[in-house]
Amino acid sequence: MNATELPSRTEVAIVGGGPTGLALAVTLASAGIDFVVLDKLAEGLNTSRAAVVHARTLEVLDELGASQELIARGIQVTRFAVRDGARRLLTVPFDQLATPHPYTLMVPQYETESVLLDRLRALSGAVHRPYEVASVRQDAEGVTLTTTTGEKLRAAYAVGADGMHSTVREAAGIGFTGSTYAESFVLADVTMDWAPGPTEVSLTFGTRGLTVVAPLPGGYYRVVATVEDAPATPNLAFVQRLLDERAPGQAKVTGLAWSSRFRVHHGVADGYRAGRLLLAGDAAHVHSPAGGQGMNTGIQDGHALGRAIASGRLDDYEARRRPLAQRVVAFTHRMTRVATARNAMVRAARNIALPLLGHTAMPRKLATELAELNYR
Repeated sequence: MNATELPSRTEVAIVGGGPTGLALAVTLASAGIDFVVLDKLAEGLNTSRAAVVHARTLEVLDELGASQELIARGIQVTRFAVRDGARRLLTVPFDQLATPHPYTLMVPQYETESVLLDRLRALSGAVHRPYEVASVRQDAEGVTLTTTTGEKLRAAYAVGADGMHSTVREAAGIGFTGSTYAESFVLADVTMDWAPGPTEVSLTFGTRGLTVVAPLPGGYYRVVATVEDAPATPNLAFVQRLLDERAPGQAKVTGLAWSSRFRVHHGVADGYRAGRLLLAGDAAHVHSPAGGQGMNTGIQDGHALGRAIASGRLDDYEARRRPLAQRVVAFTHRMTRVATARNAMVRAARNIALPLLGHTAMPRKLATELAELNYR
């Protein structure tokens, strides 16, 4: 159940009840630190959005007591295939990773949120909905948050886990350095006959854009693709045409469960802390979805920030997490640009080099980077 009335005071106010805010809340609850989570939505979203949970995030969820239930709801995928049309250029193996979770877990974001929320409730926590924060003001002793309906909450610290257009970041006066990809991104969950099958995630290069196809529970596939000018709600015929162009003969779409169009920024907040105001997740960093790392990095932010608050070492948080966000942004940007190269000579060189690199240590290094095991 959701709480209907805000308390007047708390130690940590968390603005945003998505995966980042929930991971932070569970970490604080486990440490016995008082907190309040506010979210402007009446209920959590039931669309899948992020669908990849990497190995390092599963290690964090192990610590939070939330991994086993999530694993039971997902599909374990052990390889990531890089293709140019139907031609396989490189296979990235996850089953050789040095982790208790040598795979990528494919599971809709609402399941991740559901598992974290269940864990939070087991620790006697809750998300207060719907409360939209209108203003955040800090002083020497604390922070006052005021909602759009006039409620006030006093906290020692406030954390913005409220997405790219963060109210907390704006109140903190923290800038955001980055830019927007020219292309729009299409996201669709479909049923289809897909030649590579449900045992791998496929990233397909093409002059028209980047295309990722990944299996989901229930016989669905997630399709993510860059498109110069996509419709607001892509229909089944649009998704079929897109796959026909980019993976000829590989896909026959039979059903469409959900679709959307969005634009993606890439960048990092200029700082993660301004006095008693802190940032985590998309409020602190956004990037291309090419590696499926956005939600993962946010959950790890929430856990790291909770531990920093619990240990009284808040200054360590930005020093540890911001360089990792910069690394993720740079890595996913390079992946996107390599995948969408339009110059014929560059594409030819890329398609010659990748199969050769498959016989080196590069695939394992790439798997480790994608799994974020370098970020421990």
